[in-house]
Amino acid sequence: MLVFEVMTPDVISVAPEATLMEAARAMKDLDVGPLPICVDGRLLGMITDRDITIRATAEGLDPRTTEVRQVMTPEVVFCREGDVVRKAALQMQDAQLRRLLVVNPDGRLVGIVSLGDLAIQTRDDELAGQTLEKVSEPPYARD
Repeated sequence: MLVFEVMTPDVISVAPEATLMEAARAMKDLDVGPLPICVDGRLLGMITDRDITIRATAEGLDPRTTEVRQVMTPEVVFCREGDVVRKAALQMQDAQLRRLLVVNPDGRLVGIVSLGDLAIQTRDDELAGQTLEKVSEPPYARD
């Protein structure tokens, strides 16, 4: 089974020049913690509710004027829509991610695959369970 068969398409993203307030409002409206940062559909990074709290609020940055690019995480783990689901699950396990962004061959964001997608869409309880276990391990238990 391939990633594009199990992913959730049509992921909402924000531009790097969006303010933290705009990003937080989008997170609230969508009921999500992470948001991809894109320009013309190309993935540049990710911002999470934790990024806003730790990198901005704790530093006293104004959410009305601070741009997402100032606190986003530029290194993003992603997979390709044509990858085998098992490969994507291994990436999630290695990076301890519950969600993995999906790009097409041109590097454009086309979806997101979650632990729930693995469990429901693949019906592979062993893969979903193994991924959940690895994602949930404390970092010190992995050494």
